[in-house]
Amino acid sequence: MNRTTNKLRADFDPETRFEVRPAPPATFRVTQENEFERLKHRLLTESLLATGRPDLNATIRRAANEAAALAWVTFYPLLLFPALFEEKLRHAVSHAERQARIYTPSRELMTVG
Repeated sequence: MNRTTNKLRADFDPETRFEVRPAPPATFRVTQENEFERLKHRLLTESLLATGRPDLNATIRRAANEAAALAWVTFYPLLLFPALFEEKLRHAVSHAERQARIYTPSRELMTVG
């Protein structure tokens, strides 16, 4: 068995230092979140007043929350939220009205029997 020992000398570069700056106190996302909440509140209030139907309040609020959740994960939530909310609102109201049309005759059938 042939044993050869070679010593290797490690050569390191000089130590590198850098400065870490703290993030600004109010980031852009926080500012955007405040604007987003104001927009959501304004559109929700307008929609609740426009329908004038207290039975749809929960449905409209749910549509606003779903649209907000979808819009917030995009790069442009303030831009996309109004369109998403309008689409969700249309679908939610039509679904609630369809449910009401089904419920009324069904209830009458249940009381007749």
